[in-house]
Amino acid sequence: MTEHTSRTTTLADGRRLPLLGFGVWQIPDGPGCVDAVRWALELGYRHIDTAQAYGNEESVGRALKESGVDRGEVFVTTKFLPRSGNAATAAEQSLRRLGLDYVDLYLVHWPRGGPTKTWPGMERAHELGYARSIGVSNYSEADMAELARSAQVPPVVNQVDFSPAVYSADLVEACRRHDIVLEAYSPLGTGRLLSDPTVGAVAARVERTPAQVLLRWCVQRGIPALAKSAHRDRIEANTRIFDFELTDEDFARLDAMSGAGG
Repeated sequence: MTEHTSRTTTLADGRRLPLLGFGVWQIPDGPGCVDAVRWALELGYRHIDTAQAYGNEESVGRALKESGVDRGEVFVTTKFLPRSGNAATAAEQSLRRLGLDYVDLYLVHWPRGGPTKTWPGMERAHELGYARSIGVSNYSEADMAELARSAQVPPVVNQVDFSPAVYSADLVEACRRHDIVLEAYSPLGTGRLLSDPTVGAVAARVERTPAQVLLRWCVQRGIPALAKSAHRDRIEANTRIFDFELTDEDFARLDAMSGAGG
């Protein structure tokens, strides 16, 4: 397995996306979310991922402000909730909650009503400068192909549930074919893979935690991964994934967990 030497990956529009991101799904709006995001920024994360559906954009914005980190150093993603009307109007509302002038990446959270329905509003959000880059989430190979036929501004990211348990080489290849970066959410399998014996065996061999192995499985492929925790020690531990490597044998064992192989 070839190492992805940079800690960022380049999107089709030329912007750079950090390979390790901090996600706030299921972290309730309030002090706990503010603390978690602020800790992540203090510990070196420069990629924060939220969504309109999470209901915690205000806390993310507060943490960004309180962190003192320069806005230009942080890559901020939010996602459009398809049932909430027009994507451009919703983006403007997100910016108010976040206290920002723009987000770095704005995603369609899922293809509700079809993969192309919301895209004109996404392109409008991009045109207005609300989002520097636009993309999708939870899109299948067929969804991406349909959108590619009509998009004036093509999506640059597809954020999907991606881990050794749900690994799809076909989806990875489809994203490459459309010049879309596949980004992994739930790379730890929402926690259930932390006790998986295969993951545990690899972790023992490399003397790392199961979480570090699962995140490394993504980033060594050049796939950005979102780590989520409300605990400072785990947030810190999840940053330590760039100073070790998995072998081809490790990848083969982990890829086989999905039954698809690699």
